[in-house]
Amino acid sequence: MAPVSQTIQNKREQFVEKQLDYDSVSNKLSQQGVIVDAAEVHGILCGMLCGGMSLTDQKWLEALSETINQGDAFSDPTQHLLNSLFNQTCQQLLEPEFALNLLLPDDQAPINDRGAALINWVQGFMLGFGLHQQDLMQCSDDVKEALEDFSDISRMEEPMDADEESEKALLEVEEYVKISAILCFSELGQSLLDDQQDTPSVH
Repeated sequence: MAPVSQTIQNKREQFVEKQLDYDSVSNKLSQQGVIVDAAEVHGILCGMLCGGMSLTDQKWLEALSETINQGDAFSDPTQHLLNSLFNQTCQQLLEPEFALNLLLPDDQAPINDRGAALINWVQGFMLGFGLHQQDLMQCSDDVKEALEDFSDISRMEEPMDADEESEKALLEVEEYVKISAILCFSELGQSLLDDQQDTPSVH
């Protein structure tokens, strides 16, 4: 057995080499019969983490199976994929300097596909956030405002024209969503230190 530190290091190196992307995650999910796209799954994970779920809490898999798989257990390949995505998301949220990458189609995809994926991401985020943060009265005005904006974004339906103005608008919304998610995490998210404090310490 490799020592834990070595295992963590190996895992880190794997992440650096291969960040999961929208297409590969969406394709793998659909091959396993899970009928949501990568954006929604990533949104749910981010929502749970930004709503205050502990980074070492394993209940997220159960929550995901309830929300995207009719409560059925995931196949091994799906579980492995979701674990990788969860670890990648935690790592990005813990990095300084806004390292969070929303799992969305790349810039070459049609603008309406990217817009729809962003809406799926925001809907997923609100779902995940709601699972962990029922008490919005305790949240700052900034977080409340961000969630109200998310609610508006999640209901956007108009198709967009493939022109420069629409591209710019979509990019601005995407950037706003990312910064708002990081804001929620910095206010409500658990740091790894908080997780460690749950273990009894000898005084």
